[in-house]
Amino acid sequence: MKSTIIFGNGLGMALNPDFFRLECALRNVWENSDCLNQESKSLIQSCLRAQGAGDFPNGENDLAILHLAVNACEFLNSIASDRVGWLKDEGIQFPTVSRQYITNVAWYFHHHDFRLPESFTRNLCDYIRKTKSHVATLNYDNLIYKEFIESKIVGGYNKELIDGFYDKGFNIENLERKYGNDFGYYLHLHGSPLYIEQGGVFIKQSQASAKMIPTKHLVLSHINQKPTIIDSSYVLTAYWRYLNLALQESEKIIIFGYSGMDTHLNNLIESHLADKVLQIIEWNGNVDEHIRKNFWKTQFHCEKLDLIQKENILEFHDWE
Repeated sequence: MKSTIIFGNGLGMALNPDFFRLECALRNVWENSDCLNQESKSLIQSCLRAQGAGDFPNGENDLAILHLAVNACEFLNSIASDRVGWLKDEGIQFPTVSRQYITNVAWYFHHHDFRLPESFTRNLCDYIRKTKSHVATLNYDNLIYKEFIESKIVGGYNKELIDGFYDKGFNIENLERKYGNDFGYYLHLHGSPLYIEQGGVFIKQSQASAKMIPTKHLVLSHINQKPTIIDSSYVLTAYWRYLNLALQESEKIIIFGYSGMDTHLNNLIESHLADKVLQIIEWNGNVDEHIRKNFWKTQFHCEKLDLIQKENILEFHDWE
């Protein structure tokens, strides 16, 4: 039975909630990274203070402020001419400065020594090999990706999962099944710092040799801005299109370690629930199961779902 498995940031939170919390990443990069000089920090600070925020980004609401400012600067710069300029140099530089910071925040989740438990990875990989199920991720860390690469599940056209990136770069046509292939899709729905554009070609950098190049292919912002960022990225637009196809052909939808707060995702899942099994695996969080079931029923506007709560979600092995 082919499924679509959607992973949230619960994987990292189950390993180390302090390290994998967004607020920790934002502060760590601001204080310890050399990606921003004092002039760049001052630009971001002036943007945040103008909206009544703090002295550095401290959550998705602050990232939303930066995102709106980037859009405004890029629009004004796009209508400028040789005779008329709408922005000072600082405004022209702001989109690059902001993306540099956000990209480095995403890289924070790649630079660690944490590993998923071997038993968890083995059972998941066995299930994917057997069923050719699809995997979609919302998190920015490389926990699943690293394991899939080492297990040789993700890769070229003959692997169990493909992500549309070949040697010549990304193209949506690379996701098309041909010659009787029945592979699953590996979809980074909110992007990756590995995805960059060079000379009009979308490429995926190798983990081992990747450079911290600012990228537009990252949905690291408030929920209200996420659809706009997705629509502005060729890669992410393709992934969401194929998520729709993956859900359509799946008999089961498995939601793993997801907060349930992304309405654009919830609406898409809801549109496919009429004939699907919906299974949700989450941390129990000392919250009554009845309360959590009602929460999920409200999020997806459904009456039937299978809720599995565990003290440690990484101990879940029953994928069948």
